[in-house]
Amino acid sequence: MLIADSNELIRIGLTAVFADIADIEVVGTAGCSTDLTRKIKDLSPSVVMIDFTAPGFDISDIPGALNGNKRIQCVAITPGQSGHIIAAALRAGVMSYVKKDCSVKEILDAVRSVAVGNKFFCGQVLDAVRQESIDPESITAESISCEPVMISDREQEIITLIAEGYTNSKIAEKLFLSPHTINTHRKNIMQKLGVNNTAAIVMFAVKQELVSTNKFLFSSQAAEN
Repeated sequence: MLIADSNELIRIGLTAVFADIADIEVVGTAGCSTDLTRKIKDLSPSVVMIDFTAPGFDISDIPGALNGNKRIQCVAITPGQSGHIIAAALRAGVMSYVKKDCSVKEILDAVRSVAVGNKFFCGQVLDAVRQESIDPESITAESISCEPVMISDREQEIITLIAEGYTNSKIAEKLFLSPHTINTHRKNIMQKLGVNNTAAIVMFAVKQELVSTNKFLFSSQAAEN
């Protein structure tokens, strides 16, 4: 296993956690994206445990690692993140996700699970995604992209209008587009965010400060899917 984190204490600490675990071997550590790419090439690890939110790293390092070695499995280990960021990481190729304050047992379970091709999510991560109506099991290999999730200006505009309570038809009128086009945008937005209902889109809009909380219209309009 290769540990990727810009914090030296984290790298040392995780290495120490695995030191006495017979079935898990840490072959090296990486402190930045460039270092990660080089270590993957030189050491050919089967598992990469990465904090893609740490300075010097990015979510694009996940598909980059997978492209560097097709047999690699990625475990994300980060501080607390929102559900849509976790969903983006899963789309990028993460198989398991734990938090840095998880128990040692959960961290070990995550590594052991991906080593045999299974997924693992700690309880805190599951709570985060479920609060935003995201089902991690619905994010399949077919939805994985080698690019980070990007919300276009038009999609951001539609997200804001959805959060303000506009129906598809009203959004279409406001933006001078067809209802079919708005419906297509809405489906694409849900797929990108890894959500399956309007409430989760509204929550995303609030967390991204695209809309003020006092503009919520929790009415039948906002319930439209």
